[in-house]
Amino acid sequence: MWGSSWGNQVGRTVKQARRHPDRALTALQVKQAKQPGKLADGNGLYLVIDPSGAKRWLQRLVVQGRRRDLGLGSATLVTLAEAREKALVNRKVARDGGDPLALRVPTEKVPTFAEAAELVHGEHEIAWKNPKHAQQWLNTLRQYAFPTLGPMPVSQIATHDILKVLSPIWLSKAETARRVRQRIGTVLDWSKAAGHRSGDNPVEGVARGLPKQPTRDSHHSAMPFADVPAFVTKVRLSDGSASAKLAFEFLIQTATRTSEVLLATWLEIDEKETVWTIPAERMKAKRAHRVPLSPRLIELLKSAKEVESNGLVFPGSDSEKPLSNMVFLSTLKRMKLNVTAHGFRSSFSDWAAETTNFPREVVEMALAHTVSNKVEAAYRRGDLFEKRRELMSAWSDYIQGGAA
Repeated sequence: MWGSSWGNQVGRTVKQARRHPDRALTALQVKQAKQPGKLADGNGLYLVIDPSGAKRWLQRLVVQGRRRDLGLGSATLVTLAEAREKALVNRKVARDGGDPLALRVPTEKVPTFAEAAELVHGEHEIAWKNPKHAQQWLNTLRQYAFPTLGPMPVSQIATHDILKVLSPIWLSKAETARRVRQRIGTVLDWSKAAGHRSGDNPVEGVARGLPKQPTRDSHHSAMPFADVPAFVTKVRLSDGSASAKLAFEFLIQTATRTSEVLLATWLEIDEKETVWTIPAERMKAKRAHRVPLSPRLIELLKSAKEVESNGLVFPGSDSEKPLSNMVFLSTLKRMKLNVTAHGFRSSFSDWAAETTNFPREVVEMALAHTVSNKVEAAYRRGDLFEKRRELMSAWSDYIQGGAA
């Protein structure tokens, strides 16, 4: 009996020790930890590892009868010893009936939004596999958020401040605006976890002050523009016919529609002036559309000339007929990609909006979109061809820069 009782007590003691670790972590463990989740150090102190790889300190304790989670800072800025010291001070304050949040030292430096964004970018950059995405993540904030939020302490940013950032681009650059909103939210979430903010994230309520964005067409799933250069390389190396591969890259480089490319004839191509003129009857808006031809497009056309055809630029297996209108979809299915050929127009539009300073009307004209505003349409009588040539050349350079 005595032995059994003693054994049960030992068992309870072991379980209690497991439940309540004390100084369980080491500085080396903090540095090497990578698996997302929480690692307990003891006394309510946890090392939280986000899916992105970012690490932060969290303390869980009871304050005035309520359980509270307190952010103690980023693990890249606050050492294990410093986190333990902060946690001990907070426990003493809470035990005496006080509120640790109310007693935080007001002279502690609160980073500006720009400083916080740089820190968040540095923590996440390691986990991002695509270096271009990492660069674009920060560049969009620098371009759209920093002018308003950059110099502001993160503790003072409110919903109306974020509204000032998003309002000018919410409708004109819808996809970019959504990404900027998400990235601002990430920075402010980090700021709260690091102990620089309290309360809800102001990004959560900002949409209520903005008009409803146009619904995105789910039938035209688009590939993120950062993935387009690598995809073009895969197309070039795929086992499709020469004509199909040339046509697919031509479609992406020109940001045109499937039928416009598949039915293209050599009579429409002016290699001397480097222009492809699509006749009105083949355009959705029933208006002729001139497409500037970049050096890469001229290369594609030279390769296309080697394929026997009866006037078609991209003939099918029967040189008298064009490629099937399912040829691009078949290529995408073989690659197991849930995107559409038409979606590459959206990829182009997102790239232009997020990474360039070309005016929206130039991008819209490149896509041959109809101007719904009658006043704007009356003033825009030209086709902005030279500006579009610069735009399409930049798009081609972007694709070429990441495609082998």
